[in-house]
Order: sequence, then structure tokens, then C-alpha cells
Amino acid sequence: MSSAALYPPLNAPAANMFGNVPGYEGTVEGGGGYLPPPMPLEPVAPPQPGPEPEEWSIPSLSEDVARDAFKSFASSNCCYSKAPANDGVITNMEPFNTYRYRLETFTESRSTEWARKPHEGEPADFYTQTAPRPWDIPAHTPSLFTNHTEEIRVPYTSSVQDCSTCHATGTVQCEVCHGSGYDKTCWVCNGSGTRNDEQCSHCDAKGKERCTDCDGRGTKECGTCKGKRQILTYIKLKVEWVNHVEDFVVEQNSGLKIDDLRSVTGKELFKNSQYLLYPLMGFPNPAISEASERLIREHQSKYPQNSRILQQRQTVELIPITKVNYKWKGDSHLYYVYGNENRVSADNYPATCCCVIL
Repeated sequence: MSSAALYPPLNAPAANMFGNVPGYEGTVEGGGGYLPPPMPLEPVAPPQPGPEPEEWSIPSLSEDVARDAFKSFASSNCCYSKAPANDGVITNMEPFNTYRYRLETFTESRSTEWARKPHEGEPADFYTQTAPRPWDIPAHTPSLFTNHTEEIRVPYTSSVQDCSTCHATGTVQCEVCHGSGYDKTCWVCNGSGTRNDEQCSHCDAKGKERCTDCDGRGTKECGTCKGKRQILTYIKLKVEWVNHVEDFVVEQNSGLKIDDLRSVTGKELFKNSQYLLYPLMGFPNPAISEASERLIREHQSKYPQNSRILQQRQTVELIPITKVNYKWKGDSHLYYVYGNENRVSADNYPATCCCVIL
């Protein structure tokens, strides 16, 4: 019998294999986009002003701390001589402390799609009851401001069909040997089937070697149903919790790049968390108040279109920055110490060498 008869052409899934479920009319295989959350039954309370910050203190960096940070910086770079850090004389220290405002908006979004998996005994409950609406299905909310994804099989949407890939046999033709069970010419008999006028024992006189991809069977387990012969079709609900974070750093004229500040922390001066935030008012630096008002307005306008805001949090940090001028071998140089970590930036370190790592 020919392999074409043994393995007829694969059929595509029937166009109507996905049923119409009330509340899920736009659901398609591969995803149908995010579902807007329902309107709250009761009016949402307007955001309330947070507590007034008590103090805005600016710590100063001592000369000893600045020198120790510089020494650690030099020691951590194999191509840097420690002489400038050890012998350099600090001539001036100038603070350029700046503020970082951070807004976090923690949202929940939901999307649905028709999905398929090998049938492993799950009940076919399609239409036995009305399927709950996407936003009515309970999900386990993670800790606030933590990204997380949960996938849920929507109740009463599951049906079982024969696998169309393997025609419910659980196996498909091996694509390497095309179902013959043999793929390469026997290296012992060179494909003749005989050796020294006797049948070749290596290939059992076939002239070809057994296919290692299917172990000579000519068939492999169906990749769609994993040998189960049937497919469970259902609506999959994808719930995503995302913490949207946006920062604003007040411009400072020290010469240190703002991007350098992304890797450090500052002293937390203020933190406020509630369902919907009210802009931060009365901050000594007006740029922070303006950023708070702008970002909160943007977040509260943008994210409710396709998700539900669960909580917002705003934080103000003071990031210490000190510009340190020093002299070494009669020349003037500078470096920066910044962040709670006392990280150092010294782009023009005066004593470097070429390192070769073997």
C-alpha cells in the first residue's frame, strides 16, 4: 500500500470548530485584544489629597566618604592605577542633589482567545451552563505593584474534537523517512543489500539504515494531540497585572548624565499610595509638582481604556550628587559621587593602562 493511502492529506480544522459563546463574540484563535473593564456600579470616589510631607532634608557628603568611594572605584577597575585615588588632594566639593519623582500605576487587564490542547480527560462542559463573563471570573491578584500573568480556562466553554492533524490516530508520518522507516543508504553494503554474496546483516538486506528520527517505525507522535487522538478546545482567559512605572528627574547642571542615576537609589522623602492619586502639591521644587500633576493625569486617562487601575503610588527621592574636584601631580581633575550607594563616575580618570586579558 502506498504511503499516500496510509497517510492521507492533513485536514484543516473545521471553520466552525469554535462555537459562539455569549459575552465572547469577538474571541478568535490567537487572541482578540484586551477587553475594557465594566463600568463600576457605583460612582468612583475622586482622588483625595495625600498627607503633606514633613521635611525635605538634604544630607551632605563628607570628604572621607568621597575619598573612600573614589578608592573603591579605582580598585574595581583593573586598568586603573590607584595612585590618583590614594594620593589625590580634594580641593572642592559641591553638592548638586536632585529629586526623582516616580509614579506607579498598578493595573489589571484581561484578554481572551480560543485555545487548544491535547485532551487529557477534562470534561466537555460546552453550553452545559452559561459561561461567566470575562471580568466576572475570579483570579488571584498578586501583591500590589508586582507584575504577574495568570491563564484560566473559562468554565463551560470546553468541547472535545478528534485531532484533525493525525485523523485521530495519535501518530503522523515521519517527515525524515516519509513513512518508510529507512532514511540513509547503508554504509556497509553501499545500498546493495548484500555483502560478500550474503545478505547484509547491518541493514537486514534493505540497503538502507533505519531512520533514527522515528526509530524505524515510519511514524512519530502527533505534535498537536501528543498521541491523545483528541483535542480539547476552550476559551482561555489571560489576566495580566502590570506595574507601569514612570520617572521624572529634575535637571541638574553638575555635568553628570541623568541616565547614570537610573542605577542608584536615593533617600525616600515622600511616599503616598491609594486607589487614585491626587497630584503632589507644595513641593519645594515646582518641577516635581508639575511632573506629578502631568503624569497622574496621563496615567488616569490612558490606562482605564483597556485595563482596571487597582492602585497608584507616588514616591519622591532625594538623590545625593557631589561633584568632587581634586589635584594629582599638579593637574586638576574631577569625579562624581552619587546615590545612596556612593557610586562614582570619573570619565577622564588620569591614570589608566591597557589591560590584556588572556
